[in-house]
Amino acid sequence: MVPAALLALLITFTFTAALGNPTPKFPAILAFGDSTVDTGNNNYIFTPFKGNHRPYGHNFPGAVPTGRFSNGRLVPDILASMLGLKDAVPPFLDPLLSDQDIVSGVSFASAGSGYDDLTTSFSRVIPMSRQLDYLNDYVERLHTIVGEREAANILNRALVIVSAGTNDFTFNFYDFPTRRLQFTVSQYQNFLHAKLQSFIKVLYDVGCRKMVVSGLPPIGCLPIQMTVKSPLRRSCCQRENQDAEAYNDKLRKVLSQMEMELAGSRILYADVYNPIINMINNPLKYDFAETTRGCCGTGLLEAGPLCTPLGGICVDPSRYLFWDSIHPTESTYQILSQKLAHTLIPNIS
Repeated sequence: MVPAALLALLITFTFTAALGNPTPKFPAILAFGDSTVDTGNNNYIFTPFKGNHRPYGHNFPGAVPTGRFSNGRLVPDILASMLGLKDAVPPFLDPLLSDQDIVSGVSFASAGSGYDDLTTSFSRVIPMSRQLDYLNDYVERLHTIVGEREAANILNRALVIVSAGTNDFTFNFYDFPTRRLQFTVSQYQNFLHAKLQSFIKVLYDVGCRKMVVSGLPPIGCLPIQMTVKSPLRRSCCQRENQDAEAYNDKLRKVLSQMEMELAGSRILYADVYNPIINMINNPLKYDFAETTRGCCGTGLLEAGPLCTPLGGICVDPSRYLFWDSIHPTESTYQILSQKLAHTLIPNIS
């Protein structure tokens, strides 16, 4: 069992050791996707999907609710700190972004988003296609700050993180049957992979070369899914987990093929499924006391506008795998960041 503070030090040490020296390997981090990497963009759009209120940010520096759907930092923030870039990755829509923020990286992600544009039709959050439009705006500003040649160098060497897909399945296939009426689950997986391939191709055309694409988590183990599918036993929905595994198996092959087709690219698959399953099956190994419900309120349904100070929070968030009924705690993100730094980052040259 490793306390959170010590774990953070171990992560930094592991990352530095993996690189072989403390010199930053990447000049910037660029993040695209959903709430797992949205550092606050939803604060600046009209949507109920916001995390800019307490108790979100309970363990963020200053206990400030920033729009991150967790009690603290997300993976891009933790990696940026480990890289020596900055303590946190700001959202691109923040009107107070400094030139240095632009140069060292931002998040374009939006909580509730997905590869399928239908996913955002109800929530009115930023679809992945619109995130690419914001990337073009970012590149223009980057050119203004450092010039076209240095901007191209930054994009070429930046660490690009893409994390989405869960909302596509929960919003369109499992909890609402819209896409289930059109596709089998295998067909829908292929549909999303085609969307992702187009997304990666645009990133490549802009100049990005070093990409890490996250697979799906065990969707059936999200507290809200257990509440809906197994309210009494509170066990993981195995069908949803099997679908996620099948999606991930296909994704590995898709990314490998794309890397071969796009000259000079490094496009790596980030496994979040197995680490989270391991945390669930071996909670004491990670000093977790609760893995079936979130820390916020009852932990069964609360997320976004339903996670409020009125419901209270658990005594020690660091011992919970989930912060609310959908999103991980900072402790979980620290563990995932450690695995990412140890297994993937050294392989991006």
